[in-house]
Amino acid sequence: MEEKNLDKKSFSIIARARSFIHAFRGVGVVIKTQHNAWVHMFFAVVTVVLGYVLEISSIEWILIVFAIGFVLVAEAFNTAIEIDIDLTSPEYHPYAKATKNVAAGAVLISVIVSVVVGLIVFVPKIIAFY
Repeated sequence: MEEKNLDKKSFSIIARARSFIHAFRGVGVVIKTQHNAWVHMFFAVVTVVLGYVLEISSIEWILIVFAIGFVLVAEAFNTAIEIDIDLTSPEYHPYAKATKNVAAGAVLISVIVSVVVGLIVFVPKIIAFY
């Protein structure tokens, strides 16, 4: 079997720095264009404050941080898919609609899982607080 030449460039710190700039731009696109991302971030802040007030454990913090990250990553992927579908299928198409719905459904699943994690972590502490 013949080996393909992949034309890999040598490592460059400048190229790595640029890739971070592009990634931060992508986060900016999500924040600027997705109203639901603002809702997710609002609840993330509320959750972090509640975690601080209720003095959750390190393990519980890990669960909360992963749950918050899970939702934000799902929202970012959903945004990328929506942008791509809008570009590649500007006219209505049932598959384009289904693709967007599935991506939005993935965000919904991540939110439901995160709410369950939050309930598992916080409900016992709130009950014990009273």
